[in-house]
Amino acid sequence: MTHDIDFTGVFPAMCTPFDADERIDFETLQTDAQRLEAAGVDGLVPVGSTGESATLTHDEHVRVVEAVIDAVDDVPVIAGTGSNNTREALELSERAADAGADGLLLISPYYNKPEQQGFLEHYQTIADAVDVPQIVYNVPSRTGQTIEPDTVVELASHPTIAGYKAAEGDLGVIGEIVERTTEHDFSVLSGDDALTLPLLSVGGSGAISVVANIEPERTVAMVGAALEGDYERARAIHHELGPLMRELFVETNPIPVKEAMEIRGYGPGRLRSPLTRLREENREPLESILHELETADVSRAEVE
Repeated sequence: MTHDIDFTGVFPAMCTPFDADERIDFETLQTDAQRLEAAGVDGLVPVGSTGESATLTHDEHVRVVEAVIDAVDDVPVIAGTGSNNTREALELSERAADAGADGLLLISPYYNKPEQQGFLEHYQTIADAVDVPQIVYNVPSRTGQTIEPDTVVELASHPTIAGYKAAEGDLGVIGEIVERTTEHDFSVLSGDDALTLPLLSVGGSGAISVVANIEPERTVAMVGAALEGDYERARAIHHELGPLMRELFVETNPIPVKEAMEIRGYGPGRLRSPLTRLREENREPLESILHELETADVSRAEVE
């Protein structure tokens, strides 16, 4: 099966902005979506981990997805709809599809730690019921359980399951998944900015990226260069972004990226409880890195 979306390129994992009362700031959200689209990204991913989805109600999930869809012109919107409850994930997926989402990103069930058969049945149930391309998201550092390569390969044969977001941090495992899914219309996307370039070198398709919220043009240029085989240019941009990639994970995501958004003037750094603001000792290094990027030899104009 050929999917309607080309899951190739850069897909920022969007932040969800909040006001002083922790209510969603929809105006800032839509402005941010338009900024990212104008920067040339290939799609947008609201209400994922970076979007603090675990703190949102079901109605807020849908309203965020609708707001992003309404804000942009041409880029596909891939909605985060995962849960540790299959029925809940199915409901979120159906509502996002009804709202007009072009694709779905489903984090693996967390906390209750299903076995591999549980992962299979979870994803197959949703894929059978919702006819929208879906991406399986594996991030064992958050969920407590990993999806094994054999499970991913079996899921790749489902006509509605279009890809895999790899955030297990093991390039050997991710490379194996790329190798074993080539016969399917199946994209393997980086879920770890520091591994995006290495993953592209072994056949990955792109990234669902945190750093792209702050440096979308550079991230698009890096991924585009790698996909075109220009690894010298891709490496130069990767090394330029490296300090920011690392600093964005000095505390729990999305704490640092929301602080960076505020420093750059893209939105408030507020988070929804129980997440707290970036510690003061980490703000100064972040500010320094952002300043260095603004004055770096490889300017935005050169990477567009």
